[in-house]
Amino acid sequence: MTSAHDPRDPGQHLLGPHVVGLRIVVRRLLRGETGPSGGPAMTDLLGVCIAWGDGRCVVRPEDGEPVEIAIGDIVSGKPVPPRPSVRMRVSAREAELHTASLWATVETVPLGEWVLRTDTAPVGRLRRRGNSCLAMGDPGLPFEAAAAAVRQFYDDRGRPPYVQVEAGSPEEDAFVAAGWEVDPTGDAEHRLASLTQVRRLLRAAFEPTSLVADGPRAVATIAGRARGEAAVDGDWIGVHAIEVDPAHRRQGLATAVLAELLEWGAEQGATTVWLHVETDNAPALAWYDGLGLARHHTCRYLTAPSAASRSPSTR
Repeated sequence: MTSAHDPRDPGQHLLGPHVVGLRIVVRRLLRGETGPSGGPAMTDLLGVCIAWGDGRCVVRPEDGEPVEIAIGDIVSGKPVPPRPSVRMRVSAREAELHTASLWATVETVPLGEWVLRTDTAPVGRLRRRGNSCLAMGDPGLPFEAAAAAVRQFYDDRGRPPYVQVEAGSPEEDAFVAAGWEVDPTGDAEHRLASLTQVRRLLRAAFEPTSLVADGPRAVATIAGRARGEAAVDGDWIGVHAIEVDPAHRRQGLATAVLAELLEWGAEQGATTVWLHVETDNAPALAWYDGLGLARHHTCRYLTAPSAASRSPSTR
C-alpha cells in the first residue's frame, strides 16, 4: 500500500526543464525557518520559469527581480495558464470605444456610459458600428428611459433605432425583454493582439501597395485588386474593410494590405491591433487565429421591433 505524500516533503511536483518559458506556481521550503504550526516554513511563488538546471529553478514573478530556488526545496508546483495580457483585461466597452476613430463623419453623443452614433455622410451601405448605440455600461437613466432616448435619437435622424451590446450581457437581456430583435445578419467577434506579434506572424506577398494617410486614418490599396482601412486611436490601431476582388483571391493580397496598414500603425506608435470579424466568416476566423488575434468578446446588434425592416443593410 502506498502511503500518502507528506506535503512538507520536497521533491514531489510536476516541474522540470519542460516548464522553462511557462507560467508556474511553486511552493518551496524556507530552510531554517519555522511555520505557524511549528513545522517547516513554506512560501508560494507565481511567475514565469526562466531557467531550470544545475539544481536550481529561476522564476521571474510579475513584480520584482527573478528568484532562484533550489530544486531540492520545491515542495509542490505545476504549470498554470498564462495571465491574460493587459489589453485582454480591458472591458468590452473600453475596447469598443476605439471604434469612434474609424470614420471621421460619425457623430457621437454620450448617454451616460452609452454612446449614440450615426454616420452623417455615409458612403454606400450603413455600417452597423457607426450607426448604432454602443449600449455597454450605465446609461445614467432607468433602462426604459434610456431605450426611449435611443429610439428618439435615431428617429430624429431618420435612422432605425439600433444598439450594439456584448453578447450574453445584462444589456442584451434587457433589450430582448423589451421586445428588441436580434439582427439576423449575425454576431461579430472583437479580436485583438499585440501589433508586434501580428507583424511577426504575417507572411506578406510582395505586392506594390499604395497607402494614403489622412491624420489618424489610412487606406491601403493594391492596383484596384485589394484594399483595406485602418485608424489609430492612442496606441490602438483598428483595421476594417479589408476587401479583395473575387478574381484575385488566395494570392496573399489581403495579407499584403494588412502588413502595409500595420507598418503604418507601428510608425504612429500603435502597439495593439484590433478588428471585428463576423462569427460566420470561417476563412477570416482561421486567418486571424493564425495571426494570434484572439477573441476579446462577441458583439450582438438589436433593433426596435418597428424598425427591423429598415435596419442597417449588412455588416
